[in-house]
Amino acid sequence: MENLNLSNDKDTEFAFNIDGMIDQNGVIVVESVKQQDQLRSKGYGEKIKDMYILESYEALFLLYYNRLVLKKQESILDFSTFLQTLLKIDLSIFTKFLIFRDLRTRGYIPKEGFGFGNDFRVYERGEYSRKAAKYVIFGINEGLSVEANILFENIRSIEKMGKEAIIAVIERRGEIIYYKVNQKKFSPNIKFLPHK
Repeated sequence: MENLNLSNDKDTEFAFNIDGMIDQNGVIVVESVKQQDQLRSKGYGEKIKDMYILESYEALFLLYYNRLVLKKQESILDFSTFLQTLLKIDLSIFTKFLIFRDLRTRGYIPKEGFGFGNDFRVYERGEYSRKAAKYVIFGINEGLSVEANILFENIRSIEKMGKEAIIAVIERRGEIIYYKVNQKKFSPNIKFLPHK
């Protein structure tokens, strides 16, 4: 992930705003085919069966940039209201939103990950839908401890998939620092081993 400091404001530019609704199952659905096409072209959402669905962090991102009008029954939800609703269900949603927002504003396309916690498959600029994701990024909040064996297993699993593992450390102020990680094997130093 070279040049992570580059920004791509075109990511939040849409020809028109998106109309979304939260259905009775809590799923965020976009019904307009024209709006679905606009979302698909920018790497948002997924078509599942006959519905076009946004992930909650995608909806938060679009609400944050005033690109989504989100309705639940007859109410229109703003960013804060929707975030408070989501936090009751998933305490890690704000962490996911921060990582998603940071990656999108840098021009990357993050999609739902493989279950390593707050993780995303991340596509290089211009490679979404043409190539497989190059990276798997998983987030760790500053100040929270992570067991070394869990970290090792995550990295090992990501490398087995042929992807590069990157840890996103979310600082207390909301800034994110990325660390590329990989497995390192140490061979025994025969010179210093005791003789039997």
